[in-house]
Amino acid sequence: MEAEARGESEEARRLFQLAWDGAVDDYEACIAAHYLVRHQTTPEATLRWNQECLDRADRVGDERVRGFYASLYVNMGRAHRELGDGAAAYAYYARAAERVRGVPEGDYGVWNRFAIVEGLRETAPSAAGDAQGSRGVAMLLAGLLAKLCARAELKALGLILPAYLGDLGSAEDRERLRTTLHMVHAARWLPAEEQAVLGEAIAALTEEAGAPAIA
Repeated sequence: MEAEARGESEEARRLFQLAWDGAVDDYEACIAAHYLVRHQTTPEATLRWNQECLDRADRVGDERVRGFYASLYVNMGRAHRELGDGAAAYAYYARAAERVRGVPEGDYGVWNRFAIVEGLRETAPSAAGDAQGSRGVAMLLAGLLAKLCARAELKALGLILPAYLGDLGSAEDRERLRTTLHMVHAARWLPAEEQAVLGEAIAALTEEAGAPAIA
């Protein structure tokens, strides 16, 4: 990992390969395979090593690997996307969403959640909607966020982005997003047109949840 951090990719790959060759059990092989993935040069090889990593984790099958699965499924989803298999990618991102609560809290957990949401949104079949459950809400917010980013509207972005990027579609996530949008709407920081978009999104989320509108 030190060689990798120094940008010495070939040396890092050599050392990770030594770790793989010298692994004494499935747990060590799982870890080595995970790092070897990062130094593959073709999508096919990347998928092969991601699959190896997942297979070894399955063989371990105890608490040592419980927190790995969200990331492992994300990696499998990304590998299938690179190979043009959107259906398989979506299936793995969906499995990652089911396991994300097993990831320890902190930056690593946030990174996994963001990666899962992005993957689901980009690979969801049209009949399934998007990862947030309502394609209309996602489209409204994507356009609004693009405008906020363009003019560096940091206060509104700082509130909306964590809820938007981390929304896996659960009732808890949807309520967090709805509440966040309402806070920004109530602050009246944005131009009238953008306030109206917020209102549309809030109304759509409220209808989706069957909840009373927040005054």
